[in-house]
Amino acid sequence: MANGAWRWRALGQLTLLRFREFIREPEALFWGLAFPVLLATGLGIAFRNQPAASVHVAAVTPELAAALRQNHQLVVDQMSSDAALAALRAGTVALVAEPATGGEGVVYRYDDTNPDGRTARMLVDRAVQRAAGRRDPVAAADDVSRAPGARYIDFLIPGLVGMGIMGNAIWGLGFSIVDTRRRKLMKRIVATPMPRWTYLSSFLLWRMLLLGVEVGVPVIFGAVAFGVPVRGSIVQLAIICILGSLAMSALGLLIASRARTIEGVSGVMNLIMMPMWILSGVFFSSQRFPDAVQPIIRILPLTALVDAVRANMLQATSLAHLGPQLAALVGCLVICFSAAMAMFRWR
Repeated sequence: MANGAWRWRALGQLTLLRFREFIREPEALFWGLAFPVLLATGLGIAFRNQPAASVHVAAVTPELAAALRQNHQLVVDQMSSDAALAALRAGTVALVAEPATGGEGVVYRYDDTNPDGRTARMLVDRAVQRAAGRRDPVAAADDVSRAPGARYIDFLIPGLVGMGIMGNAIWGLGFSIVDTRRRKLMKRIVATPMPRWTYLSSFLLWRMLLLGVEVGVPVIFGAVAFGVPVRGSIVQLAIICILGSLAMSALGLLIASRARTIEGVSGVMNLIMMPMWILSGVFFSSQRFPDAVQPIIRILPLTALVDAVRANMLQATSLAHLGPQLAALVGCLVICFSAAMAMFRWR
């Protein structure tokens, strides 16, 4: 009994050590807690709901300019053909409209790979056709919806939650373990009567204690500052985040299992995390990537975590309907933790 109590006391002291190491590092506090809030603020303001921006175009003749000015979404400059083409090449206008050779019809000059150019083409052609007398055979009206849940900031906050869980878990475990090994403290720890599982469990317990802060800060900030909804169960959201943190911690443990230098572990961390930041739907939908790579994207742990958090917060999806995402996280946890235990270097 006394021996068991000693082990639990050792676990508590090691967890307290992890916590002290964290709060004594201003960089860790900034990147782990303040940075997600600053990022959400900047992107939330940049992509906030606002009326559609006007598109800048050029018209070569007064008649075309007058027709285009009937559309209030167009900012129209009348200029000569050479000046208009120069403005198009410089990017100051998205499209140039000029009469076709012979005077029959209109030619639109624009870059079809530029979204503004494609938008300008649609708006300009609509204005030209209506000025020529076209009437739509079917009457249409716009019913614009800007309800919370469909905005970019609503999409972003769950992504930042997942990114924060991954970054804090991998960086927190990886750097701490490698630094202990580099300073040759690991072999001293192994020489004590303390079981090895106690040392590794202190990292997981510390991650669980910190999880409420690193998830709660961006979620509460998003709800208060931008009205981001949390439509699902808070308890189920907590379960998703705990499972995600365990999976990411296991991945961090695997990365640090044999690394000996801070430079070495930093390179491996960036090599693993950077593709997931890009592919896993943190800042934009992963559906933008080709179908051929979608099966790979689906099994990435960050993809599973972000998709599950987003489904819970925005669609109130229950755990029963998040089987693939939860299975991916459990698979990452089991595989990475097992591999880390087999490969872990104590000296």
